[in-house]
Amino acid sequence: MDKFLWWGFYFFTFYAFLPALVSRMFGFRAFRKGLAEREIALTFDDGPDPVYTPRLLDLLKRHGAKATFFVVGAHAERHPELIRRMHEEGHVIGIHNYVHLPNWFLRPRAVKRQVQRTRDIIASITGEVPKFYRPPWGIVNVFDYAVTGKLQIVLWTSMFGDWRRRVGPDRLYARMRKKLRPGQVFLLHDRGDTFGADAEAPANMLLALERIMEDAARLGYRFVNMEEMMALTEANKKERASRQAAGKEDDPLASVGFGKRLLVSVWMVWEKLYHLIFRLRPLGDGSSFHYRITRYPGRDLTLAGGGVLKRGERVIELHFDNRMLFRLSAGAKSEIHTALRLIRVGEELLPQLAAEFERMPNRETIRGVFGITLIYKGTEALGFQVFDLEHGWVRRLFGFYLHLLIAVFRSKGARRTERFQLEPKIVFLPGEELMKWKDGPARSIRRAVQKQKQTGPGPSADPDPAEKEPASL
Repeated sequence: MDKFLWWGFYFFTFYAFLPALVSRMFGFRAFRKGLAEREIALTFDDGPDPVYTPRLLDLLKRHGAKATFFVVGAHAERHPELIRRMHEEGHVIGIHNYVHLPNWFLRPRAVKRQVQRTRDIIASITGEVPKFYRPPWGIVNVFDYAVTGKLQIVLWTSMFGDWRRRVGPDRLYARMRKKLRPGQVFLLHDRGDTFGADAEAPANMLLALERIMEDAARLGYRFVNMEEMMALTEANKKERASRQAAGKEDDPLASVGFGKRLLVSVWMVWEKLYHLIFRLRPLGDGSSFHYRITRYPGRDLTLAGGGVLKRGERVIELHFDNRMLFRLSAGAKSEIHTALRLIRVGEELLPQLAAEFERMPNRETIRGVFGITLIYKGTEALGFQVFDLEHGWVRRLFGFYLHLLIAVFRSKGARRTERFQLEPKIVFLPGEELMKWKDGPARSIRRAVQKQKQTGPGPSADPDPAEKEPASL
């Protein structure tokens, strides 16, 4: 009996569990996330439904949105008029098996028959052979990659439990709003009679989706089908690859010794783990800054112009990308030059952060942008306010970490004797100041430079660092 159970465990692991895990986590032979500037892919499973699918098509038409429908073959066979309407209105139609059964419980030959039968039904109605396939519940087995042939398997980045009526339209809207950003592949359902679903649940989905479409229009987003999303993703990946190839020609790691290269590489691995553990999100393409929404952990701060930032209030915690910091440091004549470059990068990125802030759900509860840094001189000209970090173990811990970071990435022009002269400071940009960056730079970088000339030397004081004695960060 034990041997039988072990053989069953091995079979299930290699036949079903591992293929599903590899497809889901690593995207093997499956598309699950796009790379786009304004586009979001809408996908709907389990239909068509004679009640809810026409209402959904009306909604999409009103908002000029395109979508991808992964239809169950048996339902498509009973409602060819809905399949025909989807096709005529510019939506993409994909395969979701002939009956809604998970592939884990089907033999490879049965999966192949399900796919082929649904393919033939769709082709007979629309005159086009479907290109996309989504297995029920997103579950694949080890043979699906072969039996689906040239079909592109499509998974998703976000699903919201819209098949349950008790979620309600308001909670469903809130869940969708949190994920409303370019490149997402939304999974929704326009039919509610599958196992575990509620028949009336699509009504809630339609109410929530209409609000999401209104929000997306205000933010300048577009809803597209899978054909367009995949084409955009492929084009954007090629463009990114060409930029990266050009950047490798000036790779700062190539000019340092093996020891420092190893140290920097280890630090980069640590940074990736940190981003994963604390769920940091990239700002823009993620090459300069990352952020997360968190609670302010420090002492109460009295802000210029009135108001107090209190412990526990929600803030955007901003983080430098250390690869960017190393690149700027390696190419700088001194660390003053590094700091000035960081200020310039910040000026370029703040409009993107303002746009991100504007579309955050419940943004009225977020007080502003918060960070702890050694590179605080010059940030006042960008709208930040600078505060001393409270004395104690927290200050010592942050000071040690930041000085260690600078020691790893320090430029060649820095003097070691001045390494530990700077102190970590709190920087804070109120939300209303951040929104001034929405339509582009709120201040010229030249004003930041002029201010530093007036206040004396600091990490970002001199536009031409070669004229003065270098100082350390």
